[in-house]
This record gives sequence, C-alpha cells and structure tokens, in this order.
Amino acid sequence: MLGEFEYLVISAAVGRGENAYGAAIREEIERTAKRSCSIGALYTTIDRLESKGLIETWMGEATAERGGRAKRMVRVTGKGVREASAF
Repeated sequence: MLGEFEYLVISAAVGRGENAYGAAIREEIERTAKRSCSIGALYTTIDRLESKGLIETWMGEATAERGGRAKRMVRVTGKGVREASAF
C-alpha cells in the first residue's frame, strides 16, 4: 500500500517519463500537487520506493547545467504502476 507522498513521487516520475530525476520530480510534485517538497523527503521516499521494488534508479550522465554532476534517474516498475493504479 502506498502513502500519499509515495503516490505523488510515482505519478511525477511517470509524468516526466525518460526525463525523471530528483529535481524534475520535485518540480512536477510542486506544480501538480501545489505543495512544497523538500529534496531530503524526496530522496528518502525514492530510496524507500526502490527498496519496495516500485521504482528503479541509476546514475545518468554528468551535465554542464548541473556543474558536472550526474542525475539520479528514476523509472517506475510494472509493480509500481500497479500499486499506483490501486491507490
């Protein structure tokens, strides 16, 4: 069973598609849910969702716009889609 914030993270990741990473997911949540989202709460939730097998993460390429830092990319698994659909 998903909590409300977990559902928001999964929904935002699906909404961003191939461009789903921490900062983009945070922006999507703030835009669609009209609520603030701390980066700490977001990454704690991402870790929890990954341990439940609802999302997968990997490190993307480093980008100049992020000062050479890589993005932690997020993909929702089939199990994650089913859990979110049941919310």
